[in-house]
Amino acid sequence: MKTYGLIGKSLTHSYSKSFFEEKFAREGITECCYRLFELPTIAQLPDFIASEPTLCGFNVTIPYKQSIMDYLDEFSPEAAEIGALNVVRVDRTGKQVVLKGYNTDSEGFSKSLAGVQVPGPAMVIGSGGAAAAVMHALRGMRVPYVQVSRQGGAGQLLLSQVSAKDIEEHPFIINCTPVGTLGNVDQRLELPYEALTSQHFLYDLVYNPDVTPFLREGMRRGARVQNGLRMLHLQAEAAWRIWNR
Repeated sequence: MKTYGLIGKSLTHSYSKSFFEEKFAREGITECCYRLFELPTIAQLPDFIASEPTLCGFNVTIPYKQSIMDYLDEFSPEAAEIGALNVVRVDRTGKQVVLKGYNTDSEGFSKSLAGVQVPGPAMVIGSGGAAAAVMHALRGMRVPYVQVSRQGGAGQLLLSQVSAKDIEEHPFIINCTPVGTLGNVDQRLELPYEALTSQHFLYDLVYNPDVTPFLREGMRRGARVQNGLRMLHLQAEAAWRIWNR
């Protein structure tokens, strides 16, 4: 049996397990399983790896996409450039275990927009690993962007200070935070939504629920919207290729 899975702090919102179980059934893939592994801290990773001798690879989600890099042996050039990853391949030779990190979030995001007329400039909301992957993808797409976070930082806007003018000047707005995820649907990104128009395109990396409060605000004002489910599927297929090449 080959084991694959997902690590994160809280995984009740994740569709990853059902995605891979459906893939295994649909494609007749046997002797493989996909499990959810909640780790209270990333410091538990070495013990986790040691306790799962059939583990061949795993996905990484919030809040470990950046901090896990301190525990890996190798990185793909893209993961190193982004400074975050969401896929780890586990290679075993006897008792030696080598962990190599990859980022398929960037690929998943850009491919999820195939055939979509993307406006610009973009506003990227978030400061974690998902935001880093999205900004990498936007650079590849040659879409200019500004980053927004709660803490602020060099070259960033403070979320609390985003103005109607900022919204007007950035017709492509991407939420890369977990705000609005199932279980936290009462949470809301405080933005001047009244500045949204039918010219805006709102993209939420959250996919559970299908329509988040963020996307609902856009829909009310005629904006185009997209959730992160297609991105999830695309990055998961890319992860499967990495694990099995």
